[in-house]
Amino acid sequence: MATKETVQYIEAVGRRKTSTSRARITPAKKADIVVNGKTVEEYFPTDVLRSHVTQALAIEGLEQQFSVTVLVHGGGISSQSEAVRHSIARALTKFEEALRKPLKAAGYLKRDPRMKERRKFGLRKARRAPQWSKR
Repeated sequence: MATKETVQYIEAVGRRKTSTSRARITPAKKADIVVNGKTVEEYFPTDVLRSHVTQALAIEGLEQQFSVTVLVHGGGISSQSEAVRHSIARALTKFEEALRKPLKAAGYLKRDPRMKERRKFGLRKARRAPQWSKR
């Protein structure tokens, strides 16, 4: 890859369920995280969701080294926070290959593929059949 000094930003995509996140990490002296044009505190209302976002940076103590800009859409707010974590973790591995091992051990590079199953014809929901009646 490119050397760390010449890098403007590194972009990576992260997903969870139906949420998709595109994160750009930029080496910076003042660290901040912006999600869809808002700060993390504005976009994610609870501490748990905010901690999901910063977990990938915190695993190696990199919170103060990067400025992160994220675009996220689809799914719910919890799914979005984990999609953001996935995209940040993938961007960090592109930046420094040595970070791959601790991020993978923590499970931050794993994509969660679970999605809602589609509704089938003749059924009420994906698997729920109409109630059977003898007469």
